[in-house]
Amino acid sequence: MVAGLLIAVGLVGIVVAVLPGLVLVVAGVAVWAVPRGDTVGWTVLGVAVAIAVLGTVLKYLLPGKRLRDGGVPARTLVAGGVLGIVGFFVIPVVGLFVGFVLGVYLAELARLPDAGRAWTSARGALAAVGWSILIELAAGLLATTTWIVGLVVG
Repeated sequence: MVAGLLIAVGLVGIVVAVLPGLVLVVAGVAVWAVPRGDTVGWTVLGVAVAIAVLGTVLKYLLPGKRLRDGGVPARTLVAGGVLGIVGFFVIPVVGLFVGFVLGVYLAELARLPDAGRAWTSARGALAAVGWSILIELAAGLLATTTWIVGLVVG
């Protein structure tokens, strides 16, 4: 019961981006696997950890390459992150997203003199962040599937 709840909260945390989603998914699998202490439990936990590590690496590598290819500097994402955090506290529920979008756009507007080019660049940054979330969600769902298989087998 607790394991499933942790996994569900972790999956929601990936999408909402407030909680450390993959960490909670792996913690949920561990809550199920460690007390079992058998081969199935340890194998499922090992596979879930491997999937989470691979997903974490890919969520930074692939979108980061798109950003570099698009010429978006890291400081643009930092500005988006800072305003996203501020937005989280200022506007309930949607503030993180609104603040991030505003921060990325303003950083690109300061860097690029044309508002159209700044928006195009900001859209590219937002697409990369979207890919990052999708990659992490896919890893979380694969780790969850591994756990479900372990429940059925074990």
